[in-house]
This record gives sequence, structure tokens and C-alpha cells, in this order.
Amino acid sequence: MVILVARTGRHLQRYNKGRRQVVGCIPYRYKDIIDLSLGDEDAFEVLLISPQRKGKGLLFPKGGWEKDETIEDAARRETIEEAGVCGNIEGKLGTWYFENKSGAAAYEGHMFPLFVTEELDLWPEKDIRERLWMTVREARKLCQHGWMKEALELLISRLTSQCRWTKMDLFSRINRASGGHGNVLHLGCRAQVLAPPPANPAEGA
Repeated sequence: MVILVARTGRHLQRYNKGRRQVVGCIPYRYKDIIDLSLGDEDAFEVLLISPQRKGKGLLFPKGGWEKDETIEDAARRETIEEAGVCGNIEGKLGTWYFENKSGAAAYEGHMFPLFVTEELDLWPEKDIRERLWMTVREARKLCQHGWMKEALELLISRLTSQCRWTKMDLFSRINRASGGHGNVLHLGCRAQVLAPPPANPAEGA
């Protein structure tokens, strides 16, 4: 369900030992064509948004986790409200503890990857935020929060591990099918990422 109006107020806000609990996502997508000669992290892009208050740098969508929703539902909601994208929530990247710049408020932050399947034309914070797809290298430079950069590195590690398996499998399939001579492979993003081939029990006998 698309949220047309952003939630306001903090009467349902969750706290843990005085820390406000916030949750967010790193929205990502695979490029339409994966060139096997590129570095693994060049195979995908991430989505950042501008801050609500004018300032330097960009950030990933995040906001308060409220008492009437699961942590995954909160992550989806905040991503729709702030970035206007929907998709599949994946396993949590981690939990971070941090304070605001003045040190007056403490937070507990949870971050998830979100594989984007839909970009909305209209979303609650469209008029106050920009959203920008960019490479991992650009995101490292422009993301303004250190804890979000740590979450990004964990996502990169996870996705590049998948890319390495994919490349190994593609090369092995090329070798088996054509004696090592392959054509340019056009991969349709996530749906065609291949798993490693199952082991043949007969070969180990």
C-alpha cells in the first residue's frame, strides 16, 4: 500500500534505555548490463536523498520506529515517505549507537538493504527532498553520516560476495558451453543473477 501522507508526531515513538530507535534502508538496484570486466561494486547503484534541513551531504532514508509496526514495516514506510521507492527488505545490516551533533540526543539506528522494484512519481516528501541514484564511490563521498557509511560497506561486502559467485558461475558456464569462447552477456539485473551450480554427487564418488 502506498503511503500518501507521512506520519507526524512522536507519541508512538520507541525508545531503548533513553535512546530513540530509528530505522532506515539503503535502497539499491543492479545495473541493466553487468560487464564482467568491471569491479564487483560497479554492478549496482544506491539511492541517497537530500536532508530535510538544508545542509552538506546526502543520506539514506531513515526515521522513527513506532510501537504499532514491526521494524521491517517501519523501514519500508520511511523509505516510501522520504525516497518514494518500494521493494524487498532484506536481512538487517546491523545496529548503531550515535548522538546528534550537539550531543543532546542519543539514538539506536537499524539499517536494512532494500532491493528497489518500483519508483513512485509522487511520494509524501517529494517537495522537500531530492533523490539521486549514484555509484558506490559517489555514495562514499557524499553520505554525511559515518554510521550510514559503515552500513553501506556491509552492504557492499554482501553484494560483492554474491557478484563473485555469479561471475564464477558465468565463466564456468561459458567454458562448458563454448570451450572458453563466450559472447557478450546481457543480464537483466537481479532476476538473472545465477547461483553456483550444485555439486554432482557422482563426481565425488
